[in-house]
Amino acid sequence: MAAFLAGCGGGSSSPPAHPGFSLSTTPSSATVGQGGIVTAAVNVVPQHGFNGSVALAASGLPSGVSASFNPQNTSTTSVLTLSADSSASLTTTSITVTGASSGLSPSTALSLTVAAPSVTVTLSPIRAAVTTTQPQQFTPTVSGNMSNTNVDWSVDGVPGGNASVGTISVTGLYAPPSGPGTHTVTATSVALQSSSASATVAITDLAGVFTYHNDPARDGANTQEYGLMPSNVTTNTFGKLFSCAVDGAVYTQPLWIAGLNIGGGTHNVFFVVTQHDSLYAFDADASPCVTYWHVSLIDTNHGGTANETPIIWNDVGNCFGDIYPEVGVTGTPVINPLTNTIYVVSSSEVGTDGNNCSYNSGTYFRRLHALDLVTGTEKYNGPVSITASVPGVGDGGSTVTFDPQKHHQRSGLALANGIVYIAWSAHEDATPYHGWLLGYYATDLMQAPSVFNTTPNGGLGGIWASGGAPAIDEIGDIYITTGNGLFDANSTAVPFNDYGDSILRLHPFTGNTLNGVNLNLAGWFTPWDQDAISNTDADVGSGAVVLLPDQTTGPTHLLAQIGKGQPSPVNQAIVYLIDRDNMGQFNPVNDSQVVQSFPATCCGLWGTPAFWNNGLYFAGAWDGLKVFSFNPSTGLFDTTPSSRSPNNFPYPTATPSISSQGTANGIAWAIDASLYGYAAGQTCYAVPVPVSCTGPAVLHAYDASNLATELWNSAQATNNRDRAGNAVKFVPPTIANGRVYVSTRTEVDVYGLLPK
Repeated sequence: MAAFLAGCGGGSSSPPAHPGFSLSTTPSSATVGQGGIVTAAVNVVPQHGFNGSVALAASGLPSGVSASFNPQNTSTTSVLTLSADSSASLTTTSITVTGASSGLSPSTALSLTVAAPSVTVTLSPIRAAVTTTQPQQFTPTVSGNMSNTNVDWSVDGVPGGNASVGTISVTGLYAPPSGPGTHTVTATSVALQSSSASATVAITDLAGVFTYHNDPARDGANTQEYGLMPSNVTTNTFGKLFSCAVDGAVYTQPLWIAGLNIGGGTHNVFFVVTQHDSLYAFDADASPCVTYWHVSLIDTNHGGTANETPIIWNDVGNCFGDIYPEVGVTGTPVINPLTNTIYVVSSSEVGTDGNNCSYNSGTYFRRLHALDLVTGTEKYNGPVSITASVPGVGDGGSTVTFDPQKHHQRSGLALANGIVYIAWSAHEDATPYHGWLLGYYATDLMQAPSVFNTTPNGGLGGIWASGGAPAIDEIGDIYITTGNGLFDANSTAVPFNDYGDSILRLHPFTGNTLNGVNLNLAGWFTPWDQDAISNTDADVGSGAVVLLPDQTTGPTHLLAQIGKGQPSPVNQAIVYLIDRDNMGQFNPVNDSQVVQSFPATCCGLWGTPAFWNNGLYFAGAWDGLKVFSFNPSTGLFDTTPSSRSPNNFPYPTATPSISSQGTANGIAWAIDASLYGYAAGQTCYAVPVPVSCTGPAVLHAYDASNLATELWNSAQATNNRDRAGNAVKFVPPTIANGRVYVSTRTEVDVYGLLPK
């Protein structure tokens, strides 16, 4: 018997387990709003080889709640849908879910709460700015006890929108209308129509910022800015969005173009150039930064030669290190949107050692480039080396010749009637030099340029303008301002064709003049105390001209200009208001021949004023940003500022820009660049720049109707959220499509409406 038991396995034994199953729900509790639905997964958990189909049922439902299963019979998982009508009982109860199969009927409990309907809708972004051709994706988030996350869309209350306000798809993609304005996009819960969220979208029809200070008048105003207004430029709603890194200091104003066909799509793009002779095309909206292309202006594809580099700082100038450590591109380019071309001047050298300042041996290059906006390739026979000469005895012979080592291209470029104009001064006043204005045919850079030399029989007379570009009037005449230099009325020079410290109007024509070729002096003004101005280094030409709109009372065509602090009154910069058709020339007694002149700010201006809504905006050194009102009925400025900023702008002052919707919602933007390094104090004239002398640019925004109201600045937000890169001088901010672009030493910072 023992053997038999052993052979049968021996020991004790259990009866075999029967196949079965259990149920569970995920989640184990749920909430549904009156009039809503909620779902839960019912899971069949097989046991001991069970593989049958289970019929599901629910019991214990509160009044007004129904249940359904999909599928009704399952061997794995089913979705239980609980639907509450609008009058369902407000209660919490336990629902029993039962499964039946092969005589088995296990169950599980689901806790259900019936509550008053509650839905929250949010949108992202809640603030947006786009062009008329730029779509905007809005994303809704629906939460609450109604389960249905779908939304209905409307624009300005119109379901789905229309051509006047813009349309929006079922997925939240907004297509703007063809005209500018501000609209409200609303997402409304399908489950609970009383729950919605809205976002504001601003549409601009601005085609671009193609030139320094916005337009040929140099008024610095973008009156097509619908995204930014005093009510939303605050630390809670406005700040730094992203930055684009560059390989050198950016002394050029960012230029911006809407709807460029680039990078496989249509994008808004901004362009900047560095002192490392690099030109960048960046997406104007993408965060993080997107680079479409980046070219070196001194490689072989762009006319460069072997071993060519940007100019070493101490190979030119007087060793101040004003631009350090290299000099590449300083003047803001200009864009022709009709041909998708950007024009820029590069500076470079070969064979120098960086030790002898302005008298180093070697070869220096100044080239004008015409580059395709989409690819960065050269066009129109570019680049061309800058050359020019005029008759004159100013350099000790009978001819004055453009010297690419001694001359510096600081001013922005200008474009008028198919001609690209380039103004020249010097590096840190290192002599000998002259002021030059050269004009090249935009579609063939190889054609001989137009030439005007400001001091052919003397010296100096540079066209500095602190980065400002020549102003262009409606017929294509060019307005420039010169710095210290020979002025013939204060000398015995013959002939009379030297114009230091003067405002000049030049008219394109065909022929030769005493100052060059194809540019004729059509008008000029020189202050009565020019001799004292020149002797005290109080350049009229430290500031640039701004042209006023045509007037109906008094002279039709006016310009305003401000320079350094004049010798009389001491340290006061003078506002000159001049009739462009009768500029006054020279009066040795006073300046009564001009429309108006008055002292307006301490210590001089290095930059270009802005003009908006009959107000002239500027910030003198160690003075506030001020606005002087112009009265069209009298044709004169009020000589007392109507408002000023609460803070001062140390040297190098500021070139303000204005954004507005026409004459409304004006904002005055200005950069405090006082920590740019050199000239921030005598201790800062050192190389390398002491750390204590450098620091971030600070962008300020003021209510343009009352500058005493500061709306925001980039130093306000906690944790340096909005901090800009280290400052460079003479660069105005660019405002376009709800964003503000600021050039710095290492990056371009992009500010705008915060998306949340």
